[in-house]
Amino acid sequence: MHFEILTEELSAVEALEIIIPKIVPQISFSFHVYQGKYDLLKKLPIQLKGYSSLNKRDWRYVVLIDRDKDDCMKLKKRLDNIAISNSMTPACNKKKKYFNLLNRIAIEELEAWFFGDMKALCKAFPRIDYVKITHMKEYRNPDDISGGTWEALFRELKSSGYYRRSMPKMRTARTIAQYMNPEVNRSLSFRMFRDGLRKLRDTNI
Repeated sequence: MHFEILTEELSAVEALEIIIPKIVPQISFSFHVYQGKYDLLKKLPIQLKGYSSLNKRDWRYVVLIDRDKDDCMKLKKRLDNIAISNSMTPACNKKKKYFNLLNRIAIEELEAWFFGDMKALCKAFPRIDYVKITHMKEYRNPDDISGGTWEALFRELKSSGYYRRSMPKMRTARTIAQYMNPEVNRSLSFRMFRDGLRKLRDTNI
């Protein structure tokens, strides 16, 4: 089985290349990266129409996008409607016994998934105080970090002596992802992504 994965930025690819084999081993996959969220949304109908015309029965499709400030339910419905309009079967379609496409939203950004696995974060950057950061109220729910998860991650790394002026997103994502354990992540959006990938793998067409 092969997964085609559409995402909005290269830093997500850096993390997913490491995380996905931990979730669904022995699956081949390739990435299509867009120039941000709105570029992905603009080009998604054409991309899905092209996939549909290929009629690859052993291919599955994944769209991963950040929520940012959008309404999660409205964004998810928009993605599902684009899929249906282009002859794809998203996981939302309960009338179908199978689906070949999974739409998932990182809430609010991919960095929330890193906060969901504090052990991985602190193994990647050992100068972070594990006891302190795990008891911080603002990080109790990784999907509800106010002020932006990217900004929060940079702030913690900077205060621990890493990255004085800017945070290299791709290198940081890759460094943390290698330590992540998909089974213990506290981010609900990550767990939905994890479980969705496994259901996508197991569905029969």
